[in-house]
Amino acid sequence: MSNQFASSTTNDDDRRAASDDASVADLTARLELLAEENERLRDEYRRARQTSYRRTALGMAGIGALAGLGGLLFPSSQTVLFALAGTGLFAGVLTYFLTPEQFVSASVGERTYAAHAATGAELVETLGLSGTSVYLPAGNAADENAGVRLFVPQHREYDLPDGDDATTLFVVTDDERKRGVAVPPTGAGLFHEFEGMVGGTADRPRELANQLADALVEGFELVESATPDVDEDGRVTVAITGSRYGEVDRFDHPIASFVAVGLVRGTDRPVTLESAESDDDRSDYLVTCRFDDEE
Repeated sequence: MSNQFASSTTNDDDRRAASDDASVADLTARLELLAEENERLRDEYRRARQTSYRRTALGMAGIGALAGLGGLLFPSSQTVLFALAGTGLFAGVLTYFLTPEQFVSASVGERTYAAHAATGAELVETLGLSGTSVYLPAGNAADENAGVRLFVPQHREYDLPDGDDATTLFVVTDDERKRGVAVPPTGAGLFHEFEGMVGGTADRPRELANQLADALVEGFELVESATPDVDEDGRVTVAITGSRYGEVDRFDHPIASFVAVGLVRGTDRPVTLESAESDDDRSDYLVTCRFDDEE
């Protein structure tokens, strides 16, 4: 009897082990299928985006060719038509050969920034900093930080450190009112790209704010809309709708940081940044920058 019981128990264990092995094999197979499907979807998405760009290129080239043909058929309008033909063909070739090979979704960029935001928030809380964000001219404008640092003072009643003092992470000076933390801003890299897009930046706050807002919408496609407002008291407010990077009121958010860095570079003055949710239906967030030579 005992032998039969032991045999039965052994058989049950063998069946459970076989069942577990089958489950593991089944899960492994499903994971492999999911990985293959994700890779296939990514490839299809990449090809779809490239096809869209190349269709645009062919369309431009087609318009250029038609304009050139029209110039041959209508001599009286040759100047305008040939100019249009040259523009269309050039734009078509440029678009075709500059088609991006890789695309990064907004969700990936947002998650990447989220780690920076969490680090900054913990840094402020752990060190007991004031939480005020001041973007300062510091360093060389040609460096990777665009000659700007984000200074978070230790005390609410503070003075601005000298530019050289703000080029290190921990700003420790003889004057306690000038102590705090200075970090490279996330908007510096965006500003470098912005300079390449526009060729030359305006030096007056109103025109510069319009340029920065247009870049957020048309150049970088980081927001659905950005509406700047500039007053005579040294304040620039940009109303943001449809942020691709989530909540704009987080630490050194790329959208707000880009605006602040741009204003610092355009005016060569420190900028105090405040970002908050909007209290009306016309926008989601308000990014407010104030020019302050001294606090």
